[in-house]
Amino acid sequence: MLSRTEDLKTSACCAAGAPPLPIRNILKNVPDAVMSRFYGCGAPLPLGIEGLSVLDLGSGSGRDCYVACAAVGPRGKVIGIDMTDEQLQVARQFADDYCQKTLGYPETNLRFVKGYIEKLGDSGIEPGSIDIIISNCVINLSPDKPSVFREAWKVLAVGGEMYFSDVYCDRRLPEKVRNHKLLWGECIAGALYVEDFKRIVKEIGFSDVRMVSKSEIVVSDSELSSILGEAKFYSITYRLFKIPELLESACEDYGQVAIYKGTIPGSESAYEFDAEHRFVTGKPALVCGNTAAMIGEGGHSWLSKHFQVIGDRAVHYGLFPCSPAPSSLKDTSVSSGSCCA
Repeated sequence: MLSRTEDLKTSACCAAGAPPLPIRNILKNVPDAVMSRFYGCGAPLPLGIEGLSVLDLGSGSGRDCYVACAAVGPRGKVIGIDMTDEQLQVARQFADDYCQKTLGYPETNLRFVKGYIEKLGDSGIEPGSIDIIISNCVINLSPDKPSVFREAWKVLAVGGEMYFSDVYCDRRLPEKVRNHKLLWGECIAGALYVEDFKRIVKEIGFSDVRMVSKSEIVVSDSELSSILGEAKFYSITYRLFKIPELLESACEDYGQVAIYKGTIPGSESAYEFDAEHRFVTGKPALVCGNTAAMIGEGGHSWLSKHFQVIGDRAVHYGLFPCSPAPSSLKDTSVSSGSCCA
């Protein structure tokens, strides 16, 4: 049984790369007991989420919930759901002191509930009540991953999103790997083939899958490496938005332009929306209809307060050119970029 992060034999459940500076500053005040029991493969938390409601799927010791609590401020709320009593005990132990003494909030807006991420309603999570769902290297452990994403879709408010990190594979894994107990504990055996993941979430309603970051996982144990063969594993952070009336199955061109206001903490000069979109503050950028919806068209997205979207869908110009510009656009103040994950 794993008791510390140091017991791991792969890098799958270890955070890849340094989180943004505002999150690093928040982490300095998270209780040591919570930090020492953290297992994760990313830093899945968007910033600029003041006043929003956040749900963490498989919250474990609660590290990401404590960070989210600081990010949402006293008017927001954070819920962590986990099925493990030992982890819940650690997470709950410091919640009141952290909220009221460390952060100075008038009351505790952080709570942890016991339950299964495949059955959120059974734990009292109401439909349409959540703005942001986060999860950190947990969904791969679920025996019923489609149900996890269906439940997420159900509890998300329109304009909300899943912003989460997990382990994925470049192929479907054989039974001997899927049933390997140690590889389950390493978050490897349950890794979805990345194309199967995309098919699942698109069928549920998350029409446009956006990748934020990707890093290859290192398997340091020679015995485990021989079992895995040529399979390659990756820690990937994705964004999935629930905007059913605007998101389409392809990136369509309506001539829309987006301007980032520079209002997200840690991203005052520019905002990295996903792996293909970097918005420079105050600089107009051509965007497809899906990107326009995700960042604020019609005021549906939680991001709408941070962006100005100019233009509507009255005129359609065909498919949006999903190609790696903006370096090819040298003589214009309007840039375009790829949308495809």
